[in-house]
Amino acid sequence: MSNAIQLPDNSVAERISSQDFEAIRKLVYDRFGINLTEQKKTLVVGRLQKVLRERNFADFRSYYDWLTADRSGEGLDELANRISTNHTFFYREKAHFDYFANTVLPAAVARREATGDIGLRIWCAGCSSGQEPYTLMMLMKEFFGHRFDRWKPMLLATDISATALRTAMTGEYEPDGVAQLPPAMRNRYFAKTAAGDLRVTDEVRQNIVYRRHNLMDAKFPFQKQFDAVFCRNVMIYFDRETRNTLVAKYYQHTVPGGHLFIGHSETLGRDETPWDYVMPAVYIKND
Repeated sequence: MSNAIQLPDNSVAERISSQDFEAIRKLVYDRFGINLTEQKKTLVVGRLQKVLRERNFADFRSYYDWLTADRSGEGLDELANRISTNHTFFYREKAHFDYFANTVLPAAVARREATGDIGLRIWCAGCSSGQEPYTLMMLMKEFFGHRFDRWKPMLLATDISATALRTAMTGEYEPDGVAQLPPAMRNRYFAKTAAGDLRVTDEVRQNIVYRRHNLMDAKFPFQKQFDAVFCRNVMIYFDRETRNTLVAKYYQHTVPGGHLFIGHSETLGRDETPWDYVMPAVYIKND
């Protein structure tokens, strides 16, 4: 950490040179795949100037030098948290969850029963604070019912942000944040805390595996393929090349007949991807 004196308001920390912005932009792109264009310079300054003050850095160059020298990963995790936006809520884009419950799960069960492999696998890539994987696990609980223990569906939830993952693993949310779930699911899978929040029940929590994972890793460490991959509202930060590389890796790690879900504000070029379009923001691997 820099030994510079504490910075006053309106200090140089609120400004950034073209060279320093380019250095931070390249670091963010190389490590996280997030493409910060010149138009994002004000956003970068706005989100990072508090970090400079709290950590007592005199300027962005000192901050960048510390980031690149830090071996703990603390600085990069903080940078990822500041640059990205972990905004989500339960039952976001409801049509996706309806399609998952009514079409994806029955198809996956039929496909795996035909092969004798009942190891159903779902991946939430960019799980943020946990609302998406918890919703999916609740839907699987509803779908399988008494057959759940036989099928033992595996749900992997990953994110680059350690902060977001800690929130997800805690599984506690304000009542307003759970309001969009169907009442039956709210009543069955949540319990009130002493503070008045709602906590996901253990029967749901214990069936989700949370891991920190960087989508920019050259290779994914998965030996088995997934029946569905959810990567929603993550690729809005990526440029075309990064997005195409990522969805190609998803394709590689998805079973034939498996699905990819992306955000409604995201698109895949039909001539640039092996995925086949199903409905808005939903694709299938037709191998």
